[in-house]
Amino acid sequence: MHANYSDLLLCLYRKSHELPVAHFQDEALNLLKPVLPFDSAMWGCATLTAGGIDIHAIHLHRQPVEMLQAYEEVKHLDTAAQAVGMRPSETLAFDAQSWFGGREQGALRDYGRRFEQSHFFISGLVNPETRFTRWLTLFRARTDAHCTEAERQRLAALLPHLQQALELNRLTHLKDIAPLKGSDALGSALADARGMIHHMDAVFEHALRNEWNGWQGPRLPAAVLAAAQRGEQRVVGRTLAITQFAQHGFLWLRARPRCAADALTPREDIVARLTAMGLTHKQIAARLDRSPATVRNQIRSIYEKLDVTNVAQLVEALRQAA
Repeated sequence: MHANYSDLLLCLYRKSHELPVAHFQDEALNLLKPVLPFDSAMWGCATLTAGGIDIHAIHLHRQPVEMLQAYEEVKHLDTAAQAVGMRPSETLAFDAQSWFGGREQGALRDYGRRFEQSHFFISGLVNPETRFTRWLTLFRARTDAHCTEAERQRLAALLPHLQQALELNRLTHLKDIAPLKGSDALGSALADARGMIHHMDAVFEHALRNEWNGWQGPRLPAAVLAAAQRGEQRVVGRTLAITQFAQHGFLWLRARPRCAADALTPREDIVARLTAMGLTHKQIAARLDRSPATVRNQIRSIYEKLDVTNVAQLVEALRQAA
């Protein structure tokens, strides 16, 4: 078992650098199975609240999305979840028949049979200050596949490695999709859809504090999160511009100093980029279904805003806003 455990960790950390985000969690769980057998899993993060867990992101492994929807109807019967809520930093093992044997829990037992959850482990890591938790649940389908104490301890030892490998995988991806260009770059960050920051370099943090006086984290500034929820890919502040996009259930963010091109309106930005591509004002007018006079006036306004006099200077000004 020791050899298998060592091989698992070596392979896990290697794959955290090699695999894309979309594939890493499933592959990590597949690596875990020879050391700790299970049939399906869910791996997520949430905030612990007085009313239960507020899920931020969740990855299902060999379970359908319908499982989450069905759980909402029976979660008030889940005494195992209540036990986890009282001991969120521990690794616990459950037998569904024993925990859900009450007469009033019949609907929960039906749910467990439907989604093949006869036995399961739940292991979590909690930040005591923010009450933010990262957890992993492993399900076993067979009724005779009981969870042992040795397995519970094994998962408790492995979970920090699984979480660290997941963070390394996302950081590697963040560097690939949000490369920092030039000495003026203001860093990068990764946040979930609820605005909780998972990764943030010191430069990005300093830039946010400089832009939003009094901001402390651990969530994104309200203006940045609101823009993301509206589907906007850019947030322009007094001192910086943040480019963000959603992928794999997370927000990937890069900050840079504000530049002149950030003052362009969305309509002006389109015209500016078409002009930089070499199109004439008549060609742009035809493409955008506007009058040539309107486009000509927009180009003049763009040149004035950016303080440029030719296309080459326009290209450079737009490059700074990339």
